Amino acid sequence: MLVASLLLIVVALFGAPLFAVILGSAMLGFYATGVDLQVIAIEFYRLADVPVLLAIPLFTFAGYVLSESRAPSRLVRLTNAMLGWMSGGLAIVSLSACALFTAFTGASGVTIVALGALLYPALCEAGFRENFSLGLITTSGSLGVLFAPSLPLILYAVVAQQLSTEHTVSVDDMFRAGFIPGIVMLVALSGWSMWQSRDQARQSFSSREAWDALVDARWELPMPIVVLGGIYSGVLAVSEAAAVTALYVIIVEVFIYREIELARLPAIIRESMVLVGAILVILGASLASTNYIIDAEIPMRLFEYVRTSVSNPLTFLILLNIFLLILGMMLDIFSALVIMVPLLLPIAVGYGIDPVHLGIIFLANMQIGYFTPPVGMNLFIASYRFEKPILDLYRATIPFFVILLIVVLFITYYPNLSLGLLDR
Repeated sequence: MLVASLLLIVVALFGAPLFAVILGSAMLGFYATGVDLQVIAIEFYRLADVPVLLAIPLFTFAGYVLSESRAPSRLVRLTNAMLGWMSGGLAIVSLSACALFTAFTGASGVTIVALGALLYPALCEAGFRENFSLGLITTSGSLGVLFAPSLPLILYAVVAQQLSTEHTVSVDDMFRAGFIPGIVMLVALSGWSMWQSRDQARQSFSSREAWDALVDARWELPMPIVVLGGIYSGVLAVSEAAAVTALYVIIVEVFIYREIELARLPAIIRESMVLVGAILVILGASLASTNYIIDAEIPMRLFEYVRTSVSNPLTFLILLNIFLLILGMMLDIFSALVIMVPLLLPIAVGYGIDPVHLGIIFLANMQIGYFTPPVGMNLFIASYRFEKPILDLYRATIPFFVILLIVVLFITYYPNLSLGLLDR
């Protein structure tokens, strides 16, 4: 057993697929306790009984279609026409556009690649320092994680629903809980941007350009209304809203704007479903692993161990934030969710922390982890995209890191920021 465990660690270090490592550990655990290994197949089959999972491939596909079209250009033009007259207007435009785009595409670096080519030169041309522009684009690449219909919000709810807690965690709860913290992050970074551009000349507001930009993006503007309005009004379930969004995106980008050829759709479907397949395989393996973890009472043992060292919930939250920042540097957000939430959620509940609040803390920290030196993923994506040394990206993101870290601490110790819109 010990040899097999060490072998799993070794193959993980040498780059074995994450799902294989998780499945291997689950199989070892079940085998050691005499449980039939067929239980693993049963856990994979349980995925079919989670209706909200339908939203993941549909929202992912919609995001990929948008990134292949000229939707990013129209989004930037519209926000610039509406907000560009403000102090730091173009920076606020960049933050808003990136947050909205990331909410649909997920924190996978797509935002930096898709919008970076548009926004980085524009920021530099508008008079922003190169360092500031680099830091803003790199930071904004993960800024929309807390906004619906972000996949991490959905995935956290799915994983949390598999665990028995006092409060149930629904996708709708996570969508509501992430809104105010996400806005606070946007406002904090917008304030910093306005301060940085206080001496710059402002462009005048053009009602003509605003109208033209509005007309140009008229078919894409209803999408957030369809998603959020449909869900919060109760007209559409989350999976139904995802289906409507995917269909609407196809109609708009393929048949109205005609920017994507019909023959290109199968390739886009394939590209998007590769990501979805990876998420679902990891999630299925995680459910099997979670089943063993619960049967072995590992969360309770961890809680008892942690409680002997940490008696104060506030101290626990500080240690949790530090741990999650490090985790965010090392793992992508989807892997971190399915691996760590089953372990952390029961411990946090033991300290009296609401599961929904924990989810926002978790995702907010993971969002920062994407650009936390030395190995945050967005740092390397931006370094490659803009052909800049990685050390330049480290220096560029420090002010943004500090600002968002302060916001995360505020989110952590003021639960009403996350729970204020919930019916509790």
